[in-house]
Amino acid sequence: MNQKKEKETVLNLMEMAGITVNGDKPYDICIHNDKFYERVVQQTVLGLGESYMDKWWDCRALDRFIEKVLRVDLLSRVKQDWATTWNLLKAKIFNLQNTRRAFTIGKIHYDIGNELYLKMLDKRMQYTCGFWEDAQSLDRAQEAKLDMICKKLDLTPGMEILELGCGFGGFAKYAAQKYGVSVTGFTVSEKQAKFAKELCKGLPVNIRLDDYRKAPGLYDRIVSIGMIEHVGYKNYRTYMKLTNHLLKDDGIAFVHTIGSNTSCRICNPWTTKYIFPNSMLPSIAQIGKAMEGIFVMEDWQNFGEDYDKTLMAWYKNFKQAWPELKQKYGNRFFRMWEYYLLTAAGGFRSRQMQLWQIVMTKPGKTRPDCRIS
Repeated sequence: MNQKKEKETVLNLMEMAGITVNGDKPYDICIHNDKFYERVVQQTVLGLGESYMDKWWDCRALDRFIEKVLRVDLLSRVKQDWATTWNLLKAKIFNLQNTRRAFTIGKIHYDIGNELYLKMLDKRMQYTCGFWEDAQSLDRAQEAKLDMICKKLDLTPGMEILELGCGFGGFAKYAAQKYGVSVTGFTVSEKQAKFAKELCKGLPVNIRLDDYRKAPGLYDRIVSIGMIEHVGYKNYRTYMKLTNHLLKDDGIAFVHTIGSNTSCRICNPWTTKYIFPNSMLPSIAQIGKAMEGIFVMEDWQNFGEDYDKTLMAWYKNFKQAWPELKQKYGNRFFRMWEYYLLTAAGGFRSRQMQLWQIVMTKPGKTRPDCRIS
C-alpha cells in the first residue's frame, strides 16, 4: 500500500467515526507528520499511541476522539499488526502471568514513583474505579466504593480478611478502622508494600510483598480489587481454586475488576508495551468458566461508566501536578500518561470496557445480603 493509499484509508476511517483530520471540532485530530498515516495502517493501535507520544498528532479532546473511534470499532477494520500477532502467539505458547513473571507489573508500572500516585489519586490512594452515584468528588467516590465493598462482604468485627492485590493499603486501612477486621494483603510492588505498611501502622494489617499464589491460611473473606486484570486467562481457574481453598466454608469471596465485552488473550499492544505488561481484561465467559463448580455467583454489578469519571478526575489531578512532576518524569512520559488516562476514559465511555463487582460463595451457603445496588 503506497503513502497516498494509506492516507486515504485513514481519512476514510476517520470520516466513518465523524472525525475530520485537521478539523475544528474538539475531537478532531491535527496531524504534524504525514508519516502518521503509514504508521497507523501498518501498526494500528501501537502506531496510533506511539505517534502521539512522538508528537506526530494532537487532539484537544483525546478522550472524545477515542470514544468515537471505539464506538464504530475503527481499528478492527485495519489489518492486524505484527505486534498484536506476536503478543497473541506469546500468550498462546507461554503463561505470561506465571510466578516467575509475577513481579514484572510491579516494577514497570506500580514502582514508577509514589509521588506520581500521591498527586494523582484520592486521599485514600485508591488506584481503581470510584463509585460516583451520590459523590461529587474523587475522595467521596472512592470512600463510597470502599464502603460498598465492605457491605457486600458483610464484614463484622474480628473477621480475618485476605486481600489479594492490596495496592497502597487503602482498603486494608479502611476495613480495619471502620469495621474492626484484620487484613492480610499481598502485593508485587515494593513501593506499594512500603507505603501500605506505613499507612496501616498500628492497625491489625499485615502487608506481604509476594505473589498471590503464595498466600497461606484460612479466611472469613477474600477480596481482590483491581488485581484480576493481572492474573491472565491461563490462571483464572487457579485463582478460583486458590480462593476456594483459602476461604472458610461460610465465607464470601469478592472480585472488583475491569471487564471486556469479548473473550481475549491479550491487551492491546500499546498498553502492553507502555502501561500494563502481561495483563489482560477478563470476559464474563472466562470468569464464569473459571468459577464453574467452585463458587456460586451471588451478585454481579456493572458500573463501568463510573471509571470514565474516575479517570478524568485522575487526569485533572495529574495535569495540575505536572509542573512538580516534570523534572523527574519528562515530557515524553507526560504524553504517554496522558494518552493512557484519556484513552482509557474514552474506552469506558464507549462501553468497550466495563467495571464489575462480583460476590461469590461456596455451594450450599445461605445467600448473603450482598446486593447493594
